[in-house]
Amino acid sequence: MADSSFDIVSKIDRQEADNALNQARKEVEQRYDFKGTDASIDWSGESILIKANSEERAKAVLDVFQTKLIKRGISLKSLDSGEPTASGREYRIVSTLKEGISSEDAKKISKMIRDEGPKSIKSQIQGDELRVQSKSRDDLQEVQRMLKAADLDVDLQFVNYR
Repeated sequence: MADSSFDIVSKIDRQEADNALNQARKEVEQRYDFKGTDASIDWSGESILIKANSEERAKAVLDVFQTKLIKRGISLKSLDSGEPTASGREYRIVSTLKEGISSEDAKKISKMIRDEGPKSIKSQIQGDELRVQSKSRDDLQEVQRMLKAADLDVDLQFVNYR
């Protein structure tokens, strides 16, 4: 019998992220507490640029955006936000959406699978994803449960389960 396998990836649905950003922009434009604060949120290349005339307003816009991401099913682990920085008369927050598993995170996950997972499991790093193989599908499901329960700073999805 052939080995069963699945891939561990960290991906974001770009359309859902764009929808969340557009919803946040509309809410910022319409909310009374943002009137006159020059608050805005927009794409700036691959990153997200939040602007406001005070540090608190910039953080409030970020909070609105985070709420919209959660409602759209995107984990906040995939959002990497900086601190508000003063730029002239406005404050800016630059945020990026992280995709792919970095090599050190992949090594950490692979080590966790080797140390805590069932012994029949084999894992290998393939670029920015991880392939996990075993003869037993129950062992693969056990690894998935273990990784979901682990407190990792990466949003993981399990795909290509065969």
